[in-house]
Amino acid sequence: QVQLVESGGGLVQPGGSLRLSCAASGSIFSINAMGWYRQAPGKQRELVAGFTGGVTNYADSVKGRFTISRDNAKNTVYLQMNSLKPEDTAVYYCNARVATILQPRTKYDYWGQGTQVTVSS
Repeated sequence: QVQLVESGGGLVQPGGSLRLSCAASGSIFSINAMGWYRQAPGKQRELVAGFTGGVTNYADSVKGRFTISRDNAKNTVYLQMNSLKPEDTAVYYCNARVATILQPRTKYDYWGQGTQVTVSS
């Protein structure tokens, strides 16, 4: 019913930048929250940055380097990642908490397929 399509991952040198995009589509009634998580090998998935209502949250490890933004008209969220470090290497997943047209009072979490970000020289 709802699809999240991510793009923008890749290989970058330390200190470089990448911009991730995530577009939500389908039978969307409303989006309550939207953001980015990441999972490095052997580690748990963690929140990187996200919007919940009017509140923006960032992981401490990315504050000052990453910026999340959104285009509500396009149901799209972006993650601008600057000053990338090797420890930012992970699969980045888009997440959205969505109420669908068929069930407008119930919110479900949807995930994108993930995009690999590798920071290495």
